Amino acid sequence: MKLKLVALGLLALMFIGASGAQERPKITGVSHLAIDTMDPAKTEYFFVHDLGAIKQSDPENPVGVRYAFNSVQFVEVLPVFAVDVSKNRFDHAAFVTPDAEAMRAYLKSKGVATPDVVTTLRDGSKVFEVKDPELNRVEFVQPPRPVPTLAKNPQAVSDHVIHVGYIVHDPALEDTFYVDLLGFRPYWHGGMKDDETQWISQQVPDGTDWLEYMVVKGPEKTGIPADMTQEVAGILDHFALGVQNMEKSVDLLYEGDRLTAKHSPPQIGRDGKWQINLYAPDGTRAELMEFQPSVKPCCSPFLLPSPTQ
Repeated sequence: MKLKLVALGLLALMFIGASGAQERPKITGVSHLAIDTMDPAKTEYFFVHDLGAIKQSDPENPVGVRYAFNSVQFVEVLPVFAVDVSKNRFDHAAFVTPDAEAMRAYLKSKGVATPDVVTTLRDGSKVFEVKDPELNRVEFVQPPRPVPTLAKNPQAVSDHVIHVGYIVHDPALEDTFYVDLLGFRPYWHGGMKDDETQWISQQVPDGTDWLEYMVVKGPEKTGIPADMTQEVAGILDHFALGVQNMEKSVDLLYEGDRLTAKHSPPQIGRDGKWQINLYAPDGTRAELMEFQPSVKPCCSPFLLPSPTQ
């Protein structure tokens, strides 16, 4: 009888320990990319006129502006001045979670430095920031409840930010954070040559948006390599908008005289998807990309479903 009681007690302790383990809350998609600009007026024209985003005030930073593509996804633009400007226009990236406080507690339990509390913004969203192993600033955003309705702009080229990408020096090190702790999943990888891996796409664990490692080589462990130009940094640090049909999207831009910014021709990328690249005034790349591949990708098959809309 005593042995049975001891066994039951051990089982109870094991159950309590298991149930008390901190579980990772869901990460459902990209929230936003935050970038810097020295020319807010030209940047506004690019986002509002060329891309069709909705201009909003920034509840997180009073000097910033949000350019929204839907109710929970946007690009945040922050002004910088000549006295503090650098080649780097990437400020931070952010992902959507339904429970910011639970995510903060989870990361803290795993040894990640976190703030003591999440911040509630004036729009009702909750947010906190951490740094990944290469010191990139990463935010987690819990949208306000209920999520406000954003009137769709019929001239918007897209209403879905399907991925963000930024410079990474050591993919294996970054994986310890994004894959091991956060549950991001390998989606696709490739490069300009079949035997090179320059781009590594990691899909969020509970959705189809993804983060793209833009892998660079050199002695630096963080940030922009010393010999990299601002133009190249802007190509690597980017965001992508999903479209159903590239031909129709380019026609929409052309008919509205919205291809005045620097841009590439439409082309099929190495991942087999139609794309076109446009560039904000400070060089940040806005990539329009079809949701689904049209041809077989190079280098790697897609390991997970692509977004459909």
